[in-house]
Amino acid sequence: MTASPRTTLRWRLTLVYGAVAVAVGLLLLMLSLLLVDRAVRLGSLPPETPILVPRQGPDLITTLGAFQEGLRRDALGSLLRQGLLALLLLGALGVGVSYLLAGRVLRPLQNITDAAQRLSVERLDARIDLPGPQDELKRLADTFDDMLGRLQASFEAQRRFVADASHELRTPLAVMRTEVDVALADPDAGVEELRAAAGVVRDASIRADRLVDSLLLLARSDRLQVDGLPLRERVELPEVVRTALDAVAAEVADRGLRVEATCSPAAVLGDLGLLERLAGNLVENAVRHNVPGGWVRVSTGIVQGRALLEVASSGDVVPPSDVADLFLPFRRHGTARTARRGAGLGLAIVRAVASAHGGTATAVALPQGGLAVTVDLPRGV
Repeated sequence: MTASPRTTLRWRLTLVYGAVAVAVGLLLLMLSLLLVDRAVRLGSLPPETPILVPRQGPDLITTLGAFQEGLRRDALGSLLRQGLLALLLLGALGVGVSYLLAGRVLRPLQNITDAAQRLSVERLDARIDLPGPQDELKRLADTFDDMLGRLQASFEAQRRFVADASHELRTPLAVMRTEVDVALADPDAGVEELRAAAGVVRDASIRADRLVDSLLLLARSDRLQVDGLPLRERVELPEVVRTALDAVAAEVADRGLRVEATCSPAAVLGDLGLLERLAGNLVENAVRHNVPGGWVRVSTGIVQGRALLEVASSGDVVPPSDVADLFLPFRRHGTARTARRGAGLGLAIVRAVASAHGGTATAVALPQGGLAVTVDLPRGV
């Protein structure tokens, strides 16, 4: 049976630790033999002196040098035999201790593996929460926990986005189906009734088409945050602002709004189409979520080396705690997914486009009512 990766790594570390212990023991043994041999040689007497060595048999007359050499060989041999035996015991003990230490060292990795195995799309709340000092394994576990947190937030946002998009698309489809069913159920329906039903169906289809376009634009902007812009060109923010204001001129006149535009030169490098949509969304939001007879102020310029686009407008009072949620898809002030106008993707697209261009989009609730949105982009050279 093939050993698991954890067992293989544990035994690999065990062998490494054991080999190091044996190598150190062998080095100490060799050093001991060298020191003992040197001490015996330094303590030797003149070797030419004859001595009588008593034995069980007849006494043997030999020289002192030969006698000392014999003692040296016996001492070194005895030390070598005992040292090898101790080294064998040390190796066995080292392997056992190394096995235990390797298991203790690899335990956090096993916790990480267990946490990864518990993960699924439906359950992303598993965390390691490794205790201990801030060493390499603790930092690895904390990094893994942070990654899990980002994944969980991403999956939850994706589920919410899909649910909201489905709800938004279901509304115009339901309207179209209802009008068609009503028209088909009335055999005496005249031309006027049919034309009215066709107009409702057309309006609903336009709303669905705009929603799909917005969803595609948001998905493209989110993808560009990862891949980067494929093509950058010099874009003057005052020009895209003027284009956006021209597009809503009729609606501004119908609602009696006052528009003030202060457009100082401010160039950025980016995608012209995306930047036009960014400015268009900001201006459209300022106009459509305004109050009759209100005001809209648009300004561009360079501040501290950054290109800024700010759109402020009057409107209903927005609690400061709700401002951050306005940049989420399908979120509007006071309601979610139920507004009569728009799909609630305007500011989400603004933030995604700004991020794709290396910038940011922030909003501030005005005390008297309304909102001020500021887009900060890198200045184009």
